[in-house]
Amino acid sequence: MTLLFASLAALGAAAVGCGEDGRRPLTLGVPTTVQDSGLLDALLPELRRAHPEYRVRFIAAGSGELLALGARGDLDVLLSHSPAAELQFIDAGHGTSRRQVMENDFVIVGPPSDPAAVRQLDDAVAALAQIAAAAALFLSRGDDSGTHRKELELRSVASIGAGGPGYREVGQGMGAVLQAASELRGYALCDRATFLNLGETLNLQILVEGDPRLRNIYSVIQVSRARQPDGARAFAHWMTSDAGRRAIADYGRERFGASLFRPIS
Repeated sequence: MTLLFASLAALGAAAVGCGEDGRRPLTLGVPTTVQDSGLLDALLPELRRAHPEYRVRFIAAGSGELLALGARGDLDVLLSHSPAAELQFIDAGHGTSRRQVMENDFVIVGPPSDPAAVRQLDDAVAALAQIAAAAALFLSRGDDSGTHRKELELRSVASIGAGGPGYREVGQGMGAVLQAASELRGYALCDRATFLNLGETLNLQILVEGDPRLRNIYSVIQVSRARQPDGARAFAHWMTSDAGRRAIADYGRERFGASLFRPIS
C-alpha cells in the first residue's frame, strides 16, 4: 500500500530547523518495493542509530511519483529503481548527485496452473508475448514505478502494447499487485525480494527468471531543493558506507539463507 498521502499529511509544513526534541527532520522517499520487501524495516533502525541527530520520516510510492515529489522539493533524498527517469531528473537539475547502491532482479510470477505455459522460460520478452497471446490475465502496476517502466520496456522489445483482453492496470504498490494476482490467478512482473517476503501469503510461483534484462538497480539521489541537504548527504553516504552495505547485504540471510539485495560498490 502506498503511504504517499498519509505521509504527506503527517509531514505537514515541516520546518528546516529542529523539532521540539532537537532533531532535524529528514524526509526520505523509497519505492514501494523497498517497503514491501521488508528492507526498509531493516535499514531504518540502523540509519537512526548512525544518525540520531535526524528525525527520519519516509514516503513510500512508485519511483515516478517519488521523482515528481523530489522535483517539487517535498523530499530531501530518495531511492529509485527507474534508471532512465533518474537520468532525466538529474539532467533537469532536480538532483545534485546519483549513485547506484544496490540491486536484485525482477521475476515473472503467476498461478501454479500456468495457463500461458511460460514456466521455466528464461526469456522475459518471450514470456510476456506468450501471456498476451494466450489472453491470460496480467496485472500491471500501471503507476509509472520502476517496475512498471521495466514492464513497458520489455513489452516494447516484444512489440506488444500495454493492453489487450487479459491486461489490467492496478495502479498500486507491489504488495497490492501481488495480492490481486494471487486472488485473481493472474501473472505479474515483480521484484524477487518482495515476492519472497510476501510469498507465504500468496498462491503464486516464480515462473520466469534469469533473463539479464530483469536486472533491478536502485540508486540514491540527493534532491537539489532538499530542506535538509546535510541530512541528504548523510543518508547517501551511509547507504554507500561499510555499515550501510552490510545492512543491505545482511537482509534476508537469516530468513531465506541468502541476501535479497546486493550492494553495489
